Amino acid sequence: MTWATTLAKADGGAPPFVRAVLESGTSPKLLTLVMIDDGKRVLLGHKKRGFGMGYYNGFGGKVEPGETIRQAAERELQEEACIEAVDLREAGVLVFAFDDQPVAWEVHVFAASSFRGEPAETDEMRPVWFNHEDVPFEQMWADDQFWYPLLLRRAYFRGVFAFTQTTQLLWHSLTERDPGDEGCP
Repeated sequence: MTWATTLAKADGGAPPFVRAVLESGTSPKLLTLVMIDDGKRVLLGHKKRGFGMGYYNGFGGKVEPGETIRQAAERELQEEACIEAVDLREAGVLVFAFDDQPVAWEVHVFAASSFRGEPAETDEMRPVWFNHEDVPFEQMWADDQFWYPLLLRRAYFRGVFAFTQTTQLLWHSLTERDPGDEGCP
């Protein structure tokens, strides 16, 4: 995650807690997020309980011990939307620093344009289709409006986002990246 620290340092506007969290030496919490985009619409889940309740988001969650990041993404999509991505691809990586949490969150974003099964409501999420021009950013995490355009263009991206009081976005830095490039931003 050295790229995230480099991105935070390069910008100069990152709140001090961002660098403190990124430079703490503590491994980040690994999470996944899967976005289904058929080219005209995106499938979002309305979160019914837990962290992010009331927001629309993609489908995802924690990487469990023994799982690869990709396996976690596939499992979470099945558990939360009852579907299986056919053409799952890596879309980007987002790092989140919260002023009230000592560990950064490293979210690996995947995208797919086709899937098997029929999206169905679960105890955690209610799937809803939105046309690209109707994505409900006002009912989503504040960072989504910045990286969604890159996702919809099928560009690979990396970003660092700083939140205070869990939901208030203070700062961000986002770059469009080559997925194989591990160098400095």
